[in-house]
This record gives sequence, C-alpha cells and structure tokens, in this order.
Amino acid sequence: MRINLTKKDLVNSIYMQLGFSKQISENLIDDFFSTIILNIKNEKKLKLSKFGTFSLRLKKSRIGRNPKTKETKIISSRNVVLFKPSKEFKEFINKRND
Repeated sequence: MRINLTKKDLVNSIYMQLGFSKQISENLIDDFFSTIILNIKNEKKLKLSKFGTFSLRLKKSRIGRNPKTKETKIISSRNVVLFKPSKEFKEFINKRND
C-alpha cells in the first residue's frame, strides 16, 4: 500500500479528471501551493473551509542533547506549522473507517 502522494500524482489526477494539459495542471498545483504558503507566511493563519486550519507557532530556543554522544547543544527558535482539521474533515475520516 502506497502512502505518499506526490506532486506528479496530483498533476496526473487533474490531467485525467479535468482534461487540462500536464503543463497547465502542474502550473495550477504550483500556484495553489504558492498561494497557501504565502498566506500562511504573511497572515500566520490559513483556514480552508471544510478541510482545516493551518497556523504558525514560534518554538522558543531550547537545550537539546545528542543521545549517542550526550553532547548538549542549543536548538534555535523557529516557526512550526500546525494543522487543525475541521469538524467536517474529522466526520468524513471517521465515516470512512467504520
């Protein structure tokens, strides 16, 4: 069973279902991802109706340790992306597993 969905898979799906050329399908996927990424970066939050909400959270710097060498290092602060699925998305997933 395959668990990874690649950009090529998405392009082929749009190509087969909508009949767009592969180049147009690829541009569509690229634009879609660019729009999502820019929105999250600029607004710190993005809500996709009936899917979920992406948000940015700042993780503070902390001390980490290499378990092999026991050497401690400072892990720098960084932004992480969080995803919270919508109620409809959760219901859809649970219906499919019953």
